[in-house]
Amino acid sequence: MLHERTGFRSEPSRGPRQGQAASRIKIAMLTASASLSDGGPPTALRAVCQAMRQSPAISIEVFALDRDADSDRVGWGDVPVHLLPVRGPRSFGYSRSLQAALRSSDADLLHVHGLWMYTSIAARQWAVHTRKPYVISPRGMLDPWALANHGWKKQLAMRAYEDAHLRRAACLHALCESEAQSIRALGLTAPICRIPNGAALPDGMPPPRPGWRAQLPADARILLYLGRLTPKKGPAPLIRAWANSRASATSPWHLVFVGSGPEAYCAELKALAAGLGVGETVHFAGPLYGPDKAAAFASSDAFILPSFSEGMPNAALEAWAHGLPSLLTPQCNLPEGFEYGAAIAIEPNELAIANGLRRLTGMTDGERRAMGGRGSALVAKRFSWQVVAAELEAVYRWLLGLQERPETVDLA
Repeated sequence: MLHERTGFRSEPSRGPRQGQAASRIKIAMLTASASLSDGGPPTALRAVCQAMRQSPAISIEVFALDRDADSDRVGWGDVPVHLLPVRGPRSFGYSRSLQAALRSSDADLLHVHGLWMYTSIAARQWAVHTRKPYVISPRGMLDPWALANHGWKKQLAMRAYEDAHLRRAACLHALCESEAQSIRALGLTAPICRIPNGAALPDGMPPPRPGWRAQLPADARILLYLGRLTPKKGPAPLIRAWANSRASATSPWHLVFVGSGPEAYCAELKALAAGLGVGETVHFAGPLYGPDKAAAFASSDAFILPSFSEGMPNAALEAWAHGLPSLLTPQCNLPEGFEYGAAIAIEPNELAIANGLRRLTGMTDGERRAMGGRGSALVAKRFSWQVVAAELEAVYRWLLGLQERPETVDLA
């Protein structure tokens, strides 16, 4: 059974079954982490689950590896979250009780978020046992940069279990066209649905002023980096570019990092800023969630994410939702931002980032406000969580034979 690779038929639907167009369906979401401190994937999953819970025709529950029982349940509201204990290395996430928990859910379909862990093995075993379909959201983990990072480990995992997991999927979920191309480049032939991440527009209530903002000069302009502090997202080139561009700066801009990362790496970043002489204008606020994160966006003047690789960063969408002009790399996979004039394109290297910083800080307040306004309008038009949830539900219904194939799905 461990080498069984029989997939589901590529065209699951022959049209709605009579009397079943509005059938209630039960979906199990499987993720390695439910903790919002683990960045974008849990945050996106939480938001889409909450949007789906508003539909009377779908039932959602989440299965996750137990990272920290207290923090893992924060922010999920009334979405049922089942945390399964892990044995052995957390990087693999073996959970003896996961299989039994999934089978007890009696789900019609399983949606797997992320790769390279025991959850991939559990999903395939669930499908073999139940003969029901599953969807995989790689969330950027099949992009070339991601595959090359710790590449030998991923090659071993691909041979041991991940290839079979991917090839048995009823559908693969790509956040953008670039991710879809990366999936096809690996020879995977399952249907692909192209559905982006989403964001929520602010509710109009002004959030409280964050504590870190009170420690900066009253006239400071804030450039916000919000995300995991990891080499993949380019914080070190950003700090070097910041030092490069400060020589010609005439306005009181400060760079604020919001996010968590390995202690040793965060210490390296702080030492880098100090060694380059910009420690007074580079600040590390730590991770922020919920209202505190919203307050960080509301207290900032612009946003930057100089990533080498992303699926589709929630933080960039949230920055647009809050009306912030942005500096983004093409690797953030949000070309709409450049097309709509909501973002300035930069490459993930010191020189390009420094040039982008000079362009941003050289704009007038009115020009930056106009750019941020275009970002807010773009989120309202294309990246609503309600739209994302409805598109995913349509894919689930197609795979279960309850409706025709949606336009978001392409066959190989």
